[in-house]
Amino acid sequence: MREYHYSVDRDGRVFHDDTEIVDAAVLRFFLLAMQRTPDDRYLVVCQGEQNWFRAADTPFVIQRLRADADNGRLRAIDLVLAGNYRERLDPASLEIENDQLFCRVRRGAFQARFGRIAMQQLAPYLRESEGGLILLLDGATYQIRQR
Repeated sequence: MREYHYSVDRDGRVFHDDTEIVDAAVLRFFLLAMQRTPDDRYLVVCQGEQNWFRAADTPFVIQRLRADADNGRLRAIDLVLAGNYRERLDPASLEIENDQLFCRVRRGAFQARFGRIAMQQLAPYLRESEGGLILLLDGATYQIRQR
C-alpha cells in the first residue's frame, strides 16, 4: 500500500512535499474522509492509498466565516475550512485553550481551530463576562468553556 504524507499549517493550508494542495475538491474530500487512528494520527484512505496528515493541533482549521446577520444581530455562522468546505457552527461546542478558540465539526467527531481571519470576523460578536467569553448568536448567549 502506498503512503503519502501531508502537513497542515496554522492557516489550514495543506502541503505535500512543500507544495501546497489547492484543488478545492481534493481538500474537501480530505476533510470529509479523514479519520483519527487509535494512535491519535489523522488518516485518509483513498483507492487503497494511505494519506497521513500532520498538524500542530488539528488539521481542521476554520479559515473564514460566512455570517448571517440582520441589522447587526448575528443569526447563524457557517464555518469555511480548506477547499471551501462549509459547516454550520455548533455554538455550544466552543472552547478556549491556550488563547486559541476551537469548536467541534463533522457532527462533533473532530476539533477545529479558528484561524486568524475567522477570529477577526467573530470578534464583534464576542463579549467578556464574569465567567469568561460569551458569543451572542440569534438572541442567545453561549458561554465559551475553558479546556
